[in-house]
Amino acid sequence: MGLRERKKEQTRRRIAEVALRLFDERGFDAVTVNEIAEAAGVAKVTLFNYFPTKDCLLTEGVKEDLAAIVAGRGEGRSPLQALREHYRSMAAQGAGEVDVEALLARVRVISSSPALMGALHAVHMSERHELAEALRGAYPGDDLTARLMAGQITAAVTTVQEAFFHRIASGEPLEEAGRRLAGDVELAFDLLEHGLIYVKKGINREKGDQL
Repeated sequence: MGLRERKKEQTRRRIAEVALRLFDERGFDAVTVNEIAEAAGVAKVTLFNYFPTKDCLLTEGVKEDLAAIVAGRGEGRSPLQALREHYRSMAAQGAGEVDVEALLARVRVISSSPALMGALHAVHMSERHELAEALRGAYPGDDLTARLMAGQITAAVTTVQEAFFHRIASGEPLEEAGRRLAGDVELAFDLLEHGLIYVKKGINREKGDQL
């Protein structure tokens, strides 16, 4: 990254950090874009160059390009294999770089604002539709299968993420939450690949029950 790109990234990060702090202190609706720009030391037009809408100050970066992971998978690998490996790799990296306070502040602000919850829902809807399109390429001619799979995948990923956020918010050490995240990823994709019957059998085997 060159000097110009680094400066742009620093400006973007400063604007986002200032916005999050103000939103967390006063609430999303009570803070204006003008106040954010002034506090961040930039012009309003500069802020909008980085974040097209006020919502984007918090929702940008939330959307995951699952469709690109599916479309770019290696030959002979299924969409679920590619997605499992992606999230397995993310979990394996650990949570050591996570800014816990910023993460919790973001969750607080979004969950307390109906407008932001609506914006987040729209982001997830877009993510699901794009994933369905990519899956349709993997399973040509079967529109319903692609849409059902996209719905199940995005729901599973969101649930795993929510479980991670809840553990952090409950005071669980970051290292432990990260370790459990790895197990959650495997469970989620076991469910997606094999269904509830498979997982129930696994639980029963652990308990020593007869199937």
